[in-house]
Amino acid sequence: MGNLVGSWRFKEPSTVEECDSTWGSDSEGDEPTAEDDSGISDSVSPAESERAAGHSGDAALQLTDSPESAPKMKRSFYAARDLYKYRHSYPNFRKSRQPNEYRNLRFYMNKIPLVPDGIYIEEILSKWRGDYDKLEHNHTYIQWLFPLREQGLNFYAHELTQEEIKEFQSTREAKRRFLAAYSMMLDFYGIKLLDKSGNVARAPNWQERFQHLNESHHNYLRITRILKSLGELGYEAFKAPLVRLFLEESLCSGTLPNVQHSVLEYFVYTIRLPATRRRLLRFARKHYRPAHAFLWGPPSKKGACSGSGVGGGSSGIRAPAPTPEHHRRGEENTASSRINVSSHDAIMCQDLVGGGIKGFPDLGSYEAGVPGQLMLVSGKRERSDFS
Repeated sequence: MGNLVGSWRFKEPSTVEECDSTWGSDSEGDEPTAEDDSGISDSVSPAESERAAGHSGDAALQLTDSPESAPKMKRSFYAARDLYKYRHSYPNFRKSRQPNEYRNLRFYMNKIPLVPDGIYIEEILSKWRGDYDKLEHNHTYIQWLFPLREQGLNFYAHELTQEEIKEFQSTREAKRRFLAAYSMMLDFYGIKLLDKSGNVARAPNWQERFQHLNESHHNYLRITRILKSLGELGYEAFKAPLVRLFLEESLCSGTLPNVQHSVLEYFVYTIRLPATRRRLLRFARKHYRPAHAFLWGPPSKKGACSGSGVGGGSSGIRAPAPTPEHHRRGEENTASSRINVSSHDAIMCQDLVGGGIKGFPDLGSYEAGVPGQLMLVSGKRERSDFS
């Protein structure tokens, strides 16, 4: 009997629908105010209205698509399964037999450098911010700055453990540097962190950086990793404001059209609370063009088993402006699933071949040398209703 219990494994989902229960408990009035810890709403902000007005022509062009002429792609099962595992804390995770060295925490305590570059976290935070060429072309730092409980492409980087996560979340210095690293990467993407609630907005140099991001697909994989790491290290509430911004920019303003597929297929589904995912997807549905092609849910009221959309029985979606990278994802993720590497992270293989902030005085110290303190902002309900 002991052997049977020891060898038991959680049965993994085998379809996109089984991976995604976003709409499983859906009702139009199921969003209580107390649960809205994301800092988002379906109301349109003045800034958003201004941006949308400036790009109304883009939306009008998209409306010419018809159901007959729109090519369809199946939603990636490998992406859905990867994010299902993440949201459910890796149900078949096997604890390593190696001693827990807390290498991620020690790196953030500035006690050991990242490998293989031999660079300490303080040097990265103080010298790399604004060095966009270095942040773009170096592919070894991202796994150290944003660790996960899964192996990335830098096999020198170590996976997080539950014990290390607890220690990290109780270590003030590590949390301060982690948020400084997050702010640095946001700046790289043309975004600024506004406050200790995780709200974000365009940075002063957003036009230049958005143009780069729109053409740099491997950064979409980095963003997925960053979102996952935020959740692991206690900042689940920081995800929704960033995802909302990407939805606004890709769907309303047309400034990041190439990000649209990744934000709907990946970024949204890093969020653990189904209610928050539903709010974001409802916002996306309002602005998606052509409207008939939005198949991320909610499922059709009539015939839930045969309707289209996530949880509605059909795994087909129309991916906006698919690129060759999107077509390769299934094959690359299939190969990566045979080894202990994140399916989303593994897509990067092809790419590899080819003044202070309000509420964060410490983050400003890396720009202006201003000392300060920072308290952890943690998503306390993240395990109450994850699916």
